[in-house]
Amino acid sequence: MTVLTPDLLLRAYAAGIFPMADSAEDPEIFWVDPEWRGIIPLDKFHIPGRLRRTLKQQSFEIRCDTAFEAVIRGCAAPAPDRPRTWINEEIVSLYSELFQRGLAHSVESWYEGELVGGLYGVSLNGAFFGESMFSRMTDASKVALVHLVARLVAGGYTLLDTQFVTTHLQRFGAIEIPRADYRRRLARAMTQPALFQPFLPAGPLDVLQSSTQTS
Repeated sequence: MTVLTPDLLLRAYAAGIFPMADSAEDPEIFWVDPEWRGIIPLDKFHIPGRLRRTLKQQSFEIRCDTAFEAVIRGCAAPAPDRPRTWINEEIVSLYSELFQRGLAHSVESWYEGELVGGLYGVSLNGAFFGESMFSRMTDASKVALVHLVARLVAGGYTLLDTQFVTTHLQRFGAIEIPRADYRRRLARAMTQPALFQPFLPAGPLDVLQSSTQTS
């Protein structure tokens, strides 16, 4: 059996495949290469009007990379709308090592000193592979997603991979594209330099104003 290592994981992402487990309790990991791939085009990111008002209120303190393992464990924890997850202990360990290398990042929503939502993913050249998100408070993960996209735009990324498309992500402009189209976009992104921006030069709405739909 092939031993899954961080280096193998990175090669897999560069080739267009990613790992999953059947459940958090299952130690086995398998590779996924969907026929249809979910992405959010960064130049067509849509911010719903109500969420735009929430962002202006600045209800959450947004931090990056200060609680990576807590975020991934928040994503792995069962929730009322998600009683089972695919994140097992090996995945926690592997992605935590990528984080230590500076190749995985978390965007975190904090409220009164408590982590209430966030997301994490892998950064490789001009592509960011969003893995999962969680929320313990209304809009916490949605605000984190807006901040992620602002950081990707500011950092020069060209591809935001969401793996699959959900009704939730469709509200932000997520689409499905065929595997061949995805691989072409991925190949271009692998040749483009980008740098994850833990701090924004301005608010996320200001950063995104020239390249997104915010109505």
